[in-house]
Amino acid sequence: MDEISKSDQEWKQILTPEEFGVCRKKETEAPFTGKYTYSKEDGIYRCTCCGNEIFSSDTKFDSGTGWPSFFEPLKENSVKYETDTAYGMTRTEVMCAKCGSHLGHVFDDGPKPTFARYCINSISLKLEKTTDDKTNQT
Repeated sequence: MDEISKSDQEWKQILTPEEFGVCRKKETEAPFTGKYTYSKEDGIYRCTCCGNEIFSSDTKFDSGTGWPSFFEPLKENSVKYETDTAYGMTRTEVMCAKCGSHLGHVFDDGPKPTFARYCINSISLKLEKTTDDKTNQT
């Protein structure tokens, strides 16, 4: 996968201030405020910054935490991880493998089959909806 590298100034030109804060400066959106927290729409969740495919709606679940949660990434190489020791705790940060965008964190208290809970900021994602519209199929 070819990695994308841009300066903060370049990212500021293509992202909203809120997207820049979360995706590039590792801020967190307030719980229960993200547009995908309660979404049940089918599709692929892509990185807001670069469009990399990150999660499938098939792996989304309601964790009750206030952020969209998934039990595994779409592909093993969709994300990368770093240890985050901010705020006096140790967590595993989840980032887009293609552009390094901050997505959220992963915890080990999720459902079967992985027991992982990827707790992700809605603003870090864009849902590419899938449809069951068969009118365009031959």
